[in-house]
Amino acid sequence: MTPADLSRTVLRAVRRAVDEEALHAPVPAHVRVERTRPGGSGDYACAVALQLAGPAALPALEVARILRDRVAAEPGVGRVEITGPGFLSFTVAAPAEGDRAVLAAVRGQGPAYGHGDALRGEAPHLCHAGETRAAVTADAVRRLLTAQGARVRVSSPEPPDPDWPRLGVALDAPPAPGPARTADAPPAPGPAGPLGDRPHSVRGPHAPRPLPATEIRPVPAGATAGELLERLGPDAARWGLLRAAGHDRAALGPELLVQGEANPLFLVRYAHARTRALTRGAVLLGFASGPAGSGAHDRRATHAGHAAHLGHDAAARPLLDLIADHPGVLLAGARHRAPDRVARQLEAVAHAFFDFHDSCPPLPAGDEKPSAAHRARLALAEAAGTVLAGGLSLLGIRAPEHL
Repeated sequence: MTPADLSRTVLRAVRRAVDEEALHAPVPAHVRVERTRPGGSGDYACAVALQLAGPAALPALEVARILRDRVAAEPGVGRVEITGPGFLSFTVAAPAEGDRAVLAAVRGQGPAYGHGDALRGEAPHLCHAGETRAAVTADAVRRLLTAQGARVRVSSPEPPDPDWPRLGVALDAPPAPGPARTADAPPAPGPAGPLGDRPHSVRGPHAPRPLPATEIRPVPAGATAGELLERLGPDAARWGLLRAAGHDRAALGPELLVQGEANPLFLVRYAHARTRALTRGAVLLGFASGPAGSGAHDRRATHAGHAAHLGHDAAARPLLDLIADHPGVLLAGARHRAPDRVARQLEAVAHAFFDFHDSCPPLPAGDEKPSAAHRARLALAEAAGTVLAGGLSLLGIRAPEHL
């Protein structure tokens, strides 16, 4: 776990304490986490309790106690101590423990792994031109922002293309007509959009904070939605429109339909389908993912699995690291309005999965009996498939279980 990861973890703990009314203080925009100084305790330290003590009207030690248990429950955090006048000192989990925590988080959250509330309280307004790539990019950015807790409004000054919904683009309801208002008057509540957005109707301490409109203007696709749908279909068209950074021209040729590993979209979807096939194969062989089970055989396998955890498989390390980094990639894609970052992350996960699969087969071969190593490898493969499915969903692309 990096200092940036810890910073986000502490910020989530603060926000949760405020939501639960255990702490009455404004949630800071960010939390600073630093390496512990020589002679200090733990790996990292943070002074957020001292920062919040005044606004919360509580002693810093009491604020630290409120936050300690909430931070300690997060994956990847080994121990949290309170030192001095109210500093929080963190010891990160050992690699094997952290790996298990990451896989448990993926299993528990499913395709929503990496979603969060880092942008809760923000109400971004995305404005795009009446052009297909701009509309699809704005739709993907909306999905990313919504997954991080923001309440998003999307608008365009130009009439929508009637084929946009076939590309998965959700269209907001037009604003309801009403009396004109002055620049100083508060906006009137408008109708909810297709995602339930009502950005100006929420009241209370967590009311979304309206932001200036962000213009989504990538290099135009040079084709209408109908033309792209006819040539490529919705999934390949969306991938082609979103894979390139906004300042680059989108590749929208027939290579997007090639059924081979040279096509990144096929690689990502094939990797996902392969993880699902591994699960089906394991069922036929009578075992499931995870090191624990029941019976004498499983107790022996569990003991062996602890000695041969995934950290001993060199090919597993890149895949584990990519899965652990996935929440940060989703948040960065939302903050920077850059769905291309998510597409590149999925490609990296797919490549790492196949490298891992070839070096560390999750299924036993021939007369080989399923072992704890196979269960642990299958758990990692399933986590990779979950990450791929969730990422594709945020891009508005289907993740079929069979190809």
